[in-house]
Amino acid sequence: MAMKLVDTFWFNAVWFQATWFCCVLGREPWVPVALLSLALHFYLVADRGLEFRRLLPVALVGIGVDVILTLSGVFDFGSATIVPLWLIVLWWVFAAALYRSFAKIGQSMWLAAVLGGIAVPFNYMVGAGLGAVSLPLGEMLSIAVLVAIWIGLLPLLYRISHRMALAA
Repeated sequence: MAMKLVDTFWFNAVWFQATWFCCVLGREPWVPVALLSLALHFYLVADRGLEFRRLLPVALVGIGVDVILTLSGVFDFGSATIVPLWLIVLWWVFAAALYRSFAKIGQSMWLAAVLGGIAVPFNYMVGAGLGAVSLPLGEMLSIAVLVAIWIGLLPLLYRISHRMALAA
């Protein structure tokens, strides 16, 4: 039952969105809740080790991109760390959602590119509007940078996710 639940589109979509809000609205004080949400995901999958290996490359690429964007001055999280813990947790959650509920989108690399260029920058702008991140370069230049990156990055992450699933 648990495995079937974690593999359903709607469960994963709602789970991802709830954890996104937890991370972006609650940030560091809500990290324990976000970690519990991630732990729930790993509890519900049949093979935790396999799931970890599946998600690791996508999470690392995403975290790495955010580190580069922070070091280059596109993002400012206003914390002592380069990338806050809540964002690291969110990347793991995104990796799981990408593999499960958003996997259909990745069947078309064109659709993934279009959504990457629109949806992901939109999410960062919402996060900035909620105070989770500052955009030192200004909104328009930040959007342009994010669109340019995510047009290529989302299809790449889908490809990585798909290959990790095949390797399992």
